[in-house]
Amino acid sequence: MSAAYAQFTKVILIVISVVIVMISATLHEISHGYAAYKLGDPTAKLQGRLTLNPLAHIDPIGSFALPLVLALAHGPIFAFAKPVPYNPRFLKNPQRDELLVALAGPMCNLMLAFIGAGLCHLIFPHVIWADYLMSQGWSYWVVIVLLNFCYINLVLCFFNLIPLPPLDGSKIVSPFLTGEARLWYYKVERYSMPVLLVLLFILPSWLNIDPLSSYLDLTAGRLFDFLLMGL
Repeated sequence: MSAAYAQFTKVILIVISVVIVMISATLHEISHGYAAYKLGDPTAKLQGRLTLNPLAHIDPIGSFALPLVLALAHGPIFAFAKPVPYNPRFLKNPQRDELLVALAGPMCNLMLAFIGAGLCHLIFPHVIWADYLMSQGWSYWVVIVLLNFCYINLVLCFFNLIPLPPLDGSKIVSPFLTGEARLWYYKVERYSMPVLLVLLFILPSWLNIDPLSSYLDLTAGRLFDFLLMGL
């Protein structure tokens, strides 16, 4: 394989990854809005956020710039779209339904990952993935797209389950906190973005410590291996 072809392949892989992230993040947000709508809140529908048109959901930084930078840095690829608005006052059972709305996004990504893995096994049953990844024909690109689709959606699922605002995990954890624990959680909420930046960039680059990658390896990585090798 020539150096030029290798470089071309690298660029195409980055483009594929970014496109998958944008699509998956869009479906993630639509799932939040649709869940809220079914539970009594019409806010997302009234603001046109239940559409499949990605332009209604894409955040220039979170949906494009961030995954592109992470792909170029060979880091775990994840992203976020513009959050779908919802009003808890319209929910039939606010405490329960806020939890369900928060879970809808990660569960959408988990379902998409299962679909990607299922298509891999349907199209290429009883395969040795390395054989396809060593080829240069159409099968290479089909496998690459499906494997990336599966893995990226697993990363989005487990990344969003981290209990730090504004991630979905914070809305899943908070209903179970009471008294002093809930007050403390709301106090540290303002520091969530700096904490995420530390986990994403500062610890890996300055101290060579990467707890986020370790967490994603233990969750998304292991489930990915099970789905692709264990079915």
